[in-house]
Amino acid sequence: MNSLDKNEEKERIFSEPFAEISPKMHLLLHTGQLLMENGADSDRTLRDMMRAASFMGIPKDRIHQHVMYTTLMLNVNDDRHSYTEFRKCTKHGVNMTTLSAVSKLTWRAMAKNYSLQDFERQLENIRKLPRNYPVWLTALGAGAACGGFCKLFGGSWLDFLLTAVCALLGFLIRRVCLGYGFNTYASIAITSFATTLLAWATQFLTGNLNWYPLIACTLFLVPGIPLINAVDDLLNNFIVSGMTRAMHTLLVVGSMTFGIVMAIRLGGVTDFTAVSLSAAETSYVSQALAAAIASIGFSIIFNVPKRLLPVVGVGSIITVLLRNVTVMELGWSQAAGSFFGAAVVGVIALRAIHWFHTPNIIMTIPSAIPMIPGVLLYRLLFALLNIQFITSSALLDGIRSGVEAVIIIISIAVGVAIPNIFIHRYIQERKLENERRLLAQRYNEE
Repeated sequence: MNSLDKNEEKERIFSEPFAEISPKMHLLLHTGQLLMENGADSDRTLRDMMRAASFMGIPKDRIHQHVMYTTLMLNVNDDRHSYTEFRKCTKHGVNMTTLSAVSKLTWRAMAKNYSLQDFERQLENIRKLPRNYPVWLTALGAGAACGGFCKLFGGSWLDFLLTAVCALLGFLIRRVCLGYGFNTYASIAITSFATTLLAWATQFLTGNLNWYPLIACTLFLVPGIPLINAVDDLLNNFIVSGMTRAMHTLLVVGSMTFGIVMAIRLGGVTDFTAVSLSAAETSYVSQALAAAIASIGFSIIFNVPKRLLPVVGVGSIITVLLRNVTVMELGWSQAAGSFFGAAVVGVIALRAIHWFHTPNIIMTIPSAIPMIPGVLLYRLLFALLNIQFITSSALLDGIRSGVEAVIIIISIAVGVAIPNIFIHRYIQERKLENERRLLAQRYNEE
């Protein structure tokens, strides 16, 4: 086949996708639904769907997508016809094995020239994949994650153990609530209430109220990935999706707060904004170990592939140590240190995706989670709860802590999103070039 014949063949392929457009649109929306329902940000969902469309022979200028948190809309048109289909995304969670598998599938489909039936079968196999970790191990992961946070906040190893046990039991309580079909936010409120009450009750074992377990025991409920995705969506101009994610995050935090407030009121816990809760006195080695434990624990909850657990652990050590060095040795603010740590790991992940063959978010987000400022958020919570009884200076300190916590969280989210913010065009051009190479190879083989 000469070059003219090849060009004619390409024109024929790209002018005839509409004869069987319905199954193609169905598969594209199924792809997007899997991504959105398992913790992908809108930009990633859009990119992977467009890559799948390229594999199916649909020209990029003929396809239009609208991505929202709960709804996907897809339109494909030619000069004579226009086809539109919607898909609802009803269940939202975090399953990073699914995100990795879908991304790999879109590249593999182009490289191996899958048929639509092959692609559909592979997509269905991904949907049915069992979780990498059994329930008991996931519960241990939740306990380890919160225990790691407790140690990062400056608690002792005894505090670590108490926190881990309370969080483990809290995780199981949440599973029971969800198993009975409770509303998502009601389940979170019940879980945070029961878990906080368990942490409060540890004082009967140790003889005094343990502040660190009380603070860290419910952190496995913190919607870290939805929050980071909300910031990422807003930065990438997916305003509706970003605002919806942000509202979901606020509802989760509000539900957690309600449960915690009920528990501490029942337990008669007083204001602790004046209590010293600092990790400054702990060693860098202890902080690094705690960060690795926390990130691996969250990775188990997020269903990160087993082979990547050591990678995530190393990433968390890098982020936390960089933050601690810049804050404690160089005098940076905690927000600046957190941003720097997250940004460095985000940049490293750009190279690591070729080493470990996985999307960068699977390495960056769990690595940055241990930097969430739980202590500062609790200071704000207790200041607001005791607003009628504390001095104006104590209230101002609590509000200042809350503002600082929000700034730190935004800094972490922006740091993780650094590759998409500053070198997005370069990354996209490189991926598009790879797509063109694979498609050209397929045409040559045909």
